[in-house]
Amino acid sequence: MRPRRVLVTGVARPLGAEVASVLAADPEIEAVVGVDIAVPEVDLGRTHFVRADIRHPLIAKVISATGIDTVLHLNVIATPLGAGGRAAMKETNVIGTMQLLAACQKSTTVTRLVVKSTTAIYGSSSRDPALFTEDTQPRSLPMAGYAKDAVEVEGYVRGFSRRRPDIAVTVLRFTNILGPHSDNALGSFSWILTAG
Repeated sequence: MRPRRVLVTGVARPLGAEVASVLAADPEIEAVVGVDIAVPEVDLGRTHFVRADIRHPLIAKVISATGIDTVLHLNVIATPLGAGGRAAMKETNVIGTMQLLAACQKSTTVTRLVVKSTTAIYGSSSRDPALFTEDTQPRSLPMAGYAKDAVEVEGYVRGFSRRRPDIAVTVLRFTNILGPHSDNALGSFSWILTAG
């Protein structure tokens, strides 16, 4: 069954804005609701923007009032600068995810949840294999930053999946995204190299 009413978190960021725009262009999707604390700088098509903070329980009202059936949680932030510092980044990533999952758990309409994560959860130990499968465990879990946040987020998502087995849950583990509008350390570093 195709999604009909979709909520996209993080629509003020490039990935969220792009996904919301593509979904809004699909005539079979009835409604796309984009949430973020910042106003998007790009046109999101027919996406209805709601200025909302996923760290607050009010996100549950957005989901219930709009009859959302699919939630795309793309607001897991990779860089502290884009979030207002490391503390704000962790709060958005971990507390925001917990609040969003609580809202989805209460919902009677949500049937699908997709969560953005990262391949950084595998860690980077010199003892790790060169190639990970879904069954491979890292030698040591990340201890700081975005990777640690992602490990926590995925743990909460697994718990949610056990509590609500009726909701299809997908976790997407992205690598660093590079491009002219990407907002991450690797992108900044490559820009410095090409500008010099």
